[in-house]
Amino acid sequence: MRDAALPLLDTLADAMPANRPIVPLEVAGLTVRRDGRALLDGLELSLGAHGVTAIMGPNGAGKSLLLRCLHGLVTPDAGAMSWNGLAPEAARHRQALVFQKPVLLRRSVAANVDFVLKARGADLARRAVLLEHVGLLAKAGQPARLLSGGEAQRLALARALATGPDVLLLDEPTASLDPASTQMIEEILKSVALHGVRVLIVTHDAHQARRIADDVVFVSKGRVVEHSPATDFFPKPGTALARAYLEGAIIP
Repeated sequence: MRDAALPLLDTLADAMPANRPIVPLEVAGLTVRRDGRALLDGLELSLGAHGVTAIMGPNGAGKSLLLRCLHGLVTPDAGAMSWNGLAPEAARHRQALVFQKPVLLRRSVAANVDFVLKARGADLARRAVLLEHVGLLAKAGQPARLLSGGEAQRLALARALATGPDVLLLDEPTASLDPASTQMIEEILKSVALHGVRVLIVTHDAHQARRIADDVVFVSKGRVVEHSPATDFFPKPGTALARAYLEGAIIP
């Protein structure tokens, strides 16, 4: 996969919009309520233009909901989000979102990527570069339904990258995968981040975040409790909540 890094850079660069990047990100007072309860509670967040951000926190903290708001899939009840001056709806087509359980077309591996490239009016020759980069070129003609869990997630990544995103959002992409598959996906994420794609990943895996994250956003009860460089967060978290989380304590 590493040998395909430079061709992938060319592919992504060709697909990028010509106008300004959609990062940095500013979020102010983000609030989402359901049944009288604030699932996101006046959340504040600022993210720079480069790198990999791990979004961490206990179950029910609002991590996945935050990701969906950032992608424009959920409209907040209050607050504002600005992708370098653009509203979420205007920035959405320049993002890609990968879920924990990918939904693939009942077609071949190649056809799954072609579907996205055709929708974007992109050159179908990019398919081979993308599949090579995620280690699936040899399985291009195979039905996608026959892929293993790790292979299916790598195909989902190839489809996401086929859109030429400025920002790649991922919601627990390796939660149910074996260590080898997890490592392959982490290598892909580090590679695309080096080539200028901004990566935001929701993960419960502290070891994963240590390996790939430049910074960590720690969320609890719908708020950002701590946001710091990964090199600071893991050895010395700045809040009692984050410290308890890393120690494996149950956080209500």
